[in-house]
Amino acid sequence: MSPTKPGTLTRSEFVHPLVSNVYRGKVRDVYTLSDGRIILVASDRISAFDVVLPRGIPHKGQVLSQLSWHMLQATRHVAPNWATTSPDPNVVIGEACSTVKVEMVVRGYLAGHAWRTYQNGARSLCGAILPEGLRENDRFPAPIITPSTKADVGHDEDITPQQILADGLCTKAEWETMCRYALALFAEGTRLAESRGLLLVDTKYEFGRAADGRILLIDEVHTPDSSRYFYADGYEERQVRGERQKQLSKEFVREWLIAGGFMGKEGQEVPVMDDAFVQSVTDRYVELYERITGTRFVPADTQDISGRVQRALNDYLAAAN
Repeated sequence: MSPTKPGTLTRSEFVHPLVSNVYRGKVRDVYTLSDGRIILVASDRISAFDVVLPRGIPHKGQVLSQLSWHMLQATRHVAPNWATTSPDPNVVIGEACSTVKVEMVVRGYLAGHAWRTYQNGARSLCGAILPEGLRENDRFPAPIITPSTKADVGHDEDITPQQILADGLCTKAEWETMCRYALALFAEGTRLAESRGLLLVDTKYEFGRAADGRILLIDEVHTPDSSRYFYADGYEERQVRGERQKQLSKEFVREWLIAGGFMGKEGQEVPVMDDAFVQSVTDRYVELYERITGTRFVPADTQDISGRVQRALNDYLAAAN
């Protein structure tokens, strides 16, 4: 008899008198409570090119939630964050904040969007100067911040610090605080990654305003959905030979989609996600979790994930209140 396939959480259904608002993002279901707390339920949905793909990825939500919780605790000493507890493998609970509509993208290497911009001849990105003479995946002399707008719908757009302030997206003091936190987080993320044989290439951080006006790190941090990692072993040799870097991130999903003729444009269809491909995505997410945390991934019960989450949250709120 073949083993039962693990279930997936493509939509949570948490019901409670304290829930005042529900927002479903591309990956997370967000429940705002009337007492000032917020619940993030990481689903097994996966998105690319701003499109949610048709099949969920078993254990992906657990990986994202537990890795983010791990990193939120590991970086709390360099930047305050919103998270306070994790009562279920797919759940993080914390302080509700109003989102600053700016994504703080920090880059340590010339990769991805930065490389494509560089290839087209530009030597600045979002106001940050890009040195001459670099090759794809070269390390920058120092990490740079290349912010983007945080769009409610559609694509995020590059923006300069001057535009951010002119558009009133945050105050000068808030911008300086977010820059300080973002660079400190990137430095700590780099240190943690290197201790596990990885290089933190680039990542994005989101910040919010707490009820008392403090700037807090929100959402996730240093996960494969928000970050790009290279394997440290052999990095220099691959650069010298002009070879592609071995990476551990969600980029391989985008590459698979592109090979299948899909980049999120009108009229394009998502390639068929067969069982083998779905399993390969699960395997990659689990590998990153184990590499980053140094611990073995223990899958949670997948028979009824939504019911499991509901019970865990009811128990937590009953005890907390």
